[in-house]
Amino acid sequence: MKTDSAAHRGAGREPHPFAGPRPTTGGTVRRTLLRTALTGAAAFGAGLGAARPAAAAPTQGSRPETPAEALEELAAGNRRWRACRERHPHESLEIRRTLATAQHPFAVVLGCIDSRVPPELVFDQGLGDLMTVRTAGEVLDEAVLGSVAYGVLELGIPLVVVLGHQSCGAVRAAVEAEQSGSHLPAHIQYLADQIGPAIDHSKEGDARIDATVDANVSLVRSKLEAEPDLATRIATGKLAIVGARYELTDQTVHRVR
Repeated sequence: MKTDSAAHRGAGREPHPFAGPRPTTGGTVRRTLLRTALTGAAAFGAGLGAARPAAAAPTQGSRPETPAEALEELAAGNRRWRACRERHPHESLEIRRTLATAQHPFAVVLGCIDSRVPPELVFDQGLGDLMTVRTAGEVLDEAVLGSVAYGVLELGIPLVVVLGHQSCGAVRAAVEAEQSGSHLPAHIQYLADQIGPAIDHSKEGDARIDATVDANVSLVRSKLEAEPDLATRIATGKLAIVGARYELTDQTVHRVR
């Protein structure tokens, strides 16, 4: 959701996408289940911290098969996006014909509906690469949970990314509604109610909104990790669920714990 709030306090400090987490307050930390899953994908942290040449976009049939491979492909795509060197992969007529009979996406991206943060562009991916689910503030409901589960359980996708973003209007609305005690119109109040538990009361003003963006990503990620069918795949190293954040000011995607 779009808002005109000022740029957040730390935009542009991470030199590389997914290089590491920004400090966050109010976010939940997953139990040993997540640590077990990440043992089989050590590249998630330090492996993405160093600069690398942009990797070639995978051709049809060379789909990333592991959580670490999928995350690195997204990181490479975000580097291309930031440098304005996008490849717009997998748009050829041949690919379109191939995709008419089957799809093999390598990541689910649960992101916000904000028009400035389309996952396929932010990660420079093409047709058949990503399964995207978008709700205001990355809010979960049964339809969203079912959509994520479909990608993981039916299509064997190894990575789910919960993608928040700087200056999220849904988060701002939730924070300001709580502060004023006002009731938001129609179904927007539902969004605020779902984001409410992530509100960081240790901050004030725009800093509270900014910190809540991170905390909300962590909350949603933890809820997904707690889903039994997804948790089973995490425990065996077949799936990782990662929190991330997109900065509007410099187009960087970085990790959120």
